[in-house]
Amino acid sequence: MRRRIALLAAAMATALATMTAVVTAATPASAATLTQVTNFGTNPTNLQMHLYVPDRVAAQPALLLALHYCTGSGPAVHSGFGLSQLADRYGFIVIYPSVTRSSKCWDASSPQALRRDGGSDPIGLKSMVDYVRSRYPVDANRIGVGGFSSGAMMTNVMLGLYPDLFHAGFSSSGVPFGCFATTNGSEWNSECSGGRIVKTAQQWGDLVRNAYPGYTGKRPRVQTWHGTTDTTLSYVNFGEQIKQWTNIHGVSPTPSYTDSPQASATRTRCVIIWTCGGGANQQWNVNSDGTITGVQSGLCLSPSAAGTANGTQVVLSICTGGNSQKWARG
Repeated sequence: MRRRIALLAAAMATALATMTAVVTAATPASAATLTQVTNFGTNPTNLQMHLYVPDRVAAQPALLLALHYCTGSGPAVHSGFGLSQLADRYGFIVIYPSVTRSSKCWDASSPQALRRDGGSDPIGLKSMVDYVRSRYPVDANRIGVGGFSSGAMMTNVMLGLYPDLFHAGFSSSGVPFGCFATTNGSEWNSECSGGRIVKTAQQWGDLVRNAYPGYTGKRPRVQTWHGTTDTTLSYVNFGEQIKQWTNIHGVSPTPSYTDSPQASATRTRCVIIWTCGGGANQQWNVNSDGTITGVQSGLCLSPSAAGTANGTQVVLSICTGGNSQKWARG
């Protein structure tokens, strides 16, 4: 688990750099602290809100909603997962919500929680995001949500219910949107947690689409992480999430790129090709030092781990100054 969390933190550094236009040098916070916020808006399930704003916040910062695991809390994620250190480095803001019900698990089960604006925890979480946006110049195109275990389940719920709000999300040890659904008031679905709910990609995708009928806009990018020996939430749910989100995005579930960032981990990517829109996310800077950087992300175009031969896939990564990220005209 510790290795997986470390790998996730490294991946989040890249993902949040992509979401952040202004990147500053790594600097420890001198005064920034976790602050509790009350009266942040409609909050039907009495959630608590803590907010972390780094000392050197970007001019138009990204915003991350970070969701804890069962029995956890927002402050526990703040102190134990390194997200605030990433916020210090990249200048983004982090919301750390907490469940107050006895289980300290998020509601990813009730009919209310699985319908846009239907009620329960998603309403309070959206209120927190709206509160921060009303007080800071958050870039609307760089709002993310991520979580661990129960928080990963709720991440998929929020991405499904509010695709017009969130730009990206990460799910670590979660289940697909709708997999944990119950009708008897229970918070836990043993069939789902045990990996015994298997659907087609179309069926999983329809669960998301039916939660916000009529929506035809852009869907958020998703990172999904899961340990193969997870005994609480079966690894089967990893594959079911891939089915769901590749169906939503209309891409093949067959990876377009695979590598091993650590000996114990396999990373795959399913690439989305978009029609040209003229936005900064599709524009590039060809720099005098030979690097090619994304106008919006600031990341460098780099060869993949497969090498530098003709035909090798390229990826976006944090600029290192190395020759491997420098390009010459052929």
